[in-house]
Amino acid sequence: MTTANKTRVMGIVNVTPDSFSDGGEFFDPDKAVQHAKKLVAEGADVIDIGGESTRPGSEPVSEEEEKRRVLPIIEKLHQEITAEISIDTYKPKVAEAALEKGATIINDITGLTSEAMLTVAAKFNATVVIMHMQGTPKIMQQDPQYPRGVVEEIKDFFKDRLRAAKSFGIKNIILDPGIGFGKSLEHNLTILQRLNEFNELGCPVLIGPSRKSFIATLTGGLPAAERLEGTIAAVVIGAMHGAQMVRVHDVKACRRALAVVDAVKNV
Repeated sequence: MTTANKTRVMGIVNVTPDSFSDGGEFFDPDKAVQHAKKLVAEGADVIDIGGESTRPGSEPVSEEEEKRRVLPIIEKLHQEITAEISIDTYKPKVAEAALEKGATIINDITGLTSEAMLTVAAKFNATVVIMHMQGTPKIMQQDPQYPRGVVEEIKDFFKDRLRAAKSFGIKNIILDPGIGFGKSLEHNLTILQRLNEFNELGCPVLIGPSRKSFIATLTGGLPAAERLEGTIAAVVIGAMHGAQMVRVHDVKACRRALAVVDAVKNV
């Protein structure tokens, strides 16, 4: 048995007062840094730092406020952890400032639809996560529709964004179909069931099902803090169906589950 194909884990650190799951818990910079270190100790390969909540119905924050929240944490973590640092933002100037402080990945929920973001990513030779989202966080869950099929439409979006990214010379690209971002319960389940179809595009695939509301729908309306088992199930299904990376809050539990998944995949 080999462990060559180890599923990578991206640990979530929300430096926000209003994120759906852990809003306010790590708003203090020192707490955020300590939490990030804990996630690395638990097995996170990447730490994803976000300074603006993108939960359904959320309001955007200013560029300056977002930078104020995330930059001191990225700067400190860059000096103190070996894991890669990702900046979770759709604002090019925030991404640029984060990359200057030591981040190496841009995690963009708008899928690099901004030419300015493409320019920043190319300038720093950053790895990019191109995520699919229908609508905006404020309205995305009101009535998502995919007349041609959710997987088909996401694949077309990815093909378009891959062409754009490659035209800017961006080489390191990860695709995230955006579970919970403008998707109904059925859409989310279809994405997980057919996830391996995204591998046809030739890039690693990332999923972020952690504590999402579709898990609550399936488990009797559980609050975010009690969605661990559902998260693990989604992570395991995703890894078995073609995800090379998972974005989660509960790193230790998911890493342990993935140890079994990876062993099976690598026999």
